[in-house]
Amino acid sequence: MPAKSKAQQKAAGAALSAKRGETPKKELKGASRQMVESMSERQLEEFASTKRKGKPEHAAK
Repeated sequence: MPAKSKAQQKAAGAALSAKRGETPKKELKGASRQMVESMSERQLEEFASTKRKGKPEHAAK
């Protein structure tokens, strides 16, 4: 499932970094902190690798 916004993609990238041990989990905030616990590494890779062109900064509710 691709990311729906740039913010979601950035959060997935931060969570993926923490999941791989490149960034301490305590440095995560907000959505990325929840993503690292609830999503697999593969799911995070899919979100983080989504193309940014044409994506809004934040998803509409």
